[in-house]
Amino acid sequence: MKISVAMITFNEEKILRKTLESVKGLADEIVIVDSGSTDTTKDIAEEFGAKFYIESWKGYGPQRNLAIEKCENEWILNIDADEEISEELKKKIIGITSDINNKKEIFKINRLSVCFGKEIKHGGWGTSYAIRLFKKGSGKFNDNIVHEEFKANKEIFKIKENIYHHSYLTMEDYFNRFNRYTTEGAKDYYKKNKKVSILDIVINPIYKFLKMYIFRLGFLDGIEGFVIASTSSMYSMIKYFKLREMYKNGSYLQKNNNSKNG
Repeated sequence: MKISVAMITFNEEKILRKTLESVKGLADEIVIVDSGSTDTTKDIAEEFGAKFYIESWKGYGPQRNLAIEKCENEWILNIDADEEISEELKKKIIGITSDINNKKEIFKINRLSVCFGKEIKHGGWGTSYAIRLFKKGSGKFNDNIVHEEFKANKEIFKIKENIYHHSYLTMEDYFNRFNRYTTEGAKDYYKKNKKVSILDIVINPIYKFLKMYIFRLGFLDGIEGFVIASTSSMYSMIKYFKLREMYKNGSYLQKNNNSKNG
């Protein structure tokens, strides 16, 4: 059966070509929903024959659902613009989708983090599973602005072959996304009426660093492990501080609702 690759993008020119190269020979259709990129994302997508749509940013869950809805084929491979399909995974997916006797419809796939050019195996940033392959109509993403989840209505099966998740290419890349992601995270908490205390801003980041670097063995990933634990703790601090600002000035959220994100 034919496969549609569904993606959402926003200024992905640094990594998109690698991602689209990895689905050659697998994707019968590529559908990209973009939230207003100002770089060459659209040009790169069109080089690979992708169907490119521009939609205002609605949050990660709703944006993914838009891309899925625009797909024409029965099987959907939903990936991020910074995810690379391994050759082993490509063969596995072709085998699953071409098997006329296959009754399984939803699969979660192993994601291996690659950060600053290095495979990260500890600190909670190592391998993880996420639903990426499914038949259209077998579920949908929830409406979360961030940390969206695929809500399945059928049994979920596991694929052990890797998706390489190129989380951050460089430190510059990390901080280019940092402000946007912390704001989206704070907005999501604000929407859910999550309260914030001084402990969240002061103690939570310290605990996060210790958990990642010491208890989850992040130090085994070398200097990259230290940097990831440090920046992750700072991410937590900034997200909670932004949430505090939103409660002090509710108009902050309204003022930023129309900004483009992706």
